[in-house]
Amino acid sequence: MSKNKHLTAEERTTIETELTKSSSFKSIGATLGKDCTTIAKEVKKRRYSSKVDTFGHGFNDCLHAHDRSCQRINVCSACYSPQKHRRCWSCGKCTKECPHYEKYSCEKLLKAPYVCNGCSEKKNHCSLEKWFYRADQAQTAYREKLSEARTGFDITEKELEHLDDVVSPLIKNGQSIHHVCMNHSGEIMLSERTMYTYIDNGLLSARNIDMPRVVKMHPRKNHKKYFKVDKACRIGRTFDEYQTYMNEHPDTLVVQCDSVEGVKGGKVLLTVHFVAQELQLAFLRDANDSQSVTDIFNRIYLELHPDRFLKLFPLLLCDNGSEFSNPKALEYDGQGNRRTTVFYCDPNAPFQKPNCENNHEMIRRIIPKGVDIGQYTQKDIDLMMSHINSYARAKLGDKCPYDVFSFLYGEDILKYFGLSKIPPDEIILSPKLLKK
Repeated sequence: MSKNKHLTAEERTTIETELTKSSSFKSIGATLGKDCTTIAKEVKKRRYSSKVDTFGHGFNDCLHAHDRSCQRINVCSACYSPQKHRRCWSCGKCTKECPHYEKYSCEKLLKAPYVCNGCSEKKNHCSLEKWFYRADQAQTAYREKLSEARTGFDITEKELEHLDDVVSPLIKNGQSIHHVCMNHSGEIMLSERTMYTYIDNGLLSARNIDMPRVVKMHPRKNHKKYFKVDKACRIGRTFDEYQTYMNEHPDTLVVQCDSVEGVKGGKVLLTVHFVAQELQLAFLRDANDSQSVTDIFNRIYLELHPDRFLKLFPLLLCDNGSEFSNPKALEYDGQGNRRTTVFYCDPNAPFQKPNCENNHEMIRRIIPKGVDIGQYTQKDIDLMMSHINSYARAKLGDKCPYDVFSFLYGEDILKYFGLSKIPPDEIILSPKLLKK
C-alpha cells in the first residue's frame, strides 16, 4: 500500500469510474493500493454541488416539494398567471419567494459514498441538490491548491508586524541586516537571506535604499520574481463568497482591479475600474508588487479623506496576482479602521471581471503589448485615460463614463485623478496619442 503520495490524475479517474459503479471506498482503495480513508477524504474534499433540473421538474430542494405536501400555486412571479393552476413545487423557482420554504438534503449524502455518481434516481426522479465527484475538476482543484501552497511567505501577519517593529527601526538607523540578526537572534529567528528577501519584496517598512551597500550593488540580469504576501489571502474572499455578498448587498458599488504590463520586469499600470459608471483609472508603478498597490490606495485614502474613499471604494474585486496578495493592508487603514472589502476571482478566470478586461482593450489600442510602459509619465497615462473615459458607450445611453461619473460624484474627484473631458471629435485611441 503506497503511503505519503499524492493521488494522480489517473487514480482520480479510477475513483470517478468506480463511484459510478457504486463501488465501496474499501474496494476502490484496494484497486489503487490506498487506504479507504484516503479515498473517502478525497471524495468529500473534491466533490462539488450541482443544482440541476430533473425530468419534468425544475430544481427544488424544499422539504414540502420533496414529499409533495405543498399545494401552493402562483407563489413566484416567474410563473404567476390567473389561468394557470400548476403547483409551484414543479417549476422550482419559488424557493426564494415562498415564506414556507425549508431546505431539504438527501439523507444518502450523509454517509458513504457522499456523492450521487452511482445513484439511480439522480436523473429521472430527484430534484434536490446533488453532489458529484469529477476527476478533471478534482485534479484542477488539487493543482491550484498545490500551487497556492508553494507561493508566498511562510509568516503570519502578527509575526510580520513584530518583525517589522524589531528590524526596520534598526535598519533605518544605518545598521546592517547581519548586525541586527546577530543581536536579535532570539526575536527574529530567520536567516539573513530571508530578511533581505522580505525587505526586497516590500514586506517591511525598511527599504533597500536604507541599506547603502545594497543600493551600490548592480541588479541581477534575471527578472525579479514576485511572491504572494499572504498565502491564505483568498480564504473568505473567493468569487463564490463575493457573489453571496452581492446577493445580500445588491446596491454595493463594485470596483475591479487589475494590472497591465508592458515588458517583463518593467513598469506596470494598476487599473481601477468602476463597473456601474464604466470609468477606469490607471496608475503607473515601478514594479508589480503588493506594496506599490497598497501605497496607491493609502495615498488616495489620505487625500480624498475617509468619507469619500468609503463611498467610492466599498468593494474591490481583484485577480490572483501577487500584487493583490496583501488584502488586509487594503481593507484597513493605519488605525485599524475598515475602509473597503476585498474579494478575488477564481484562478485563470478573467471573465469574472469582464468590465475591467474589456476596457483594457482600449488601453492596448494606445499602448500595444510589448511596448515599454516605463517611457511614459503619470501625466501621459492620465491623458490616455481622459481620452478613453470621454469615449461614449452604448450601455451608458450613449454617454461617456466621464459624464456619468461626474454627474454622480462630482467633477472635482475626476480632476483629482488627473482626468479631463476630451471633445468627441478630438478623441484619439491609437499609439499616436502618446508619441513623443
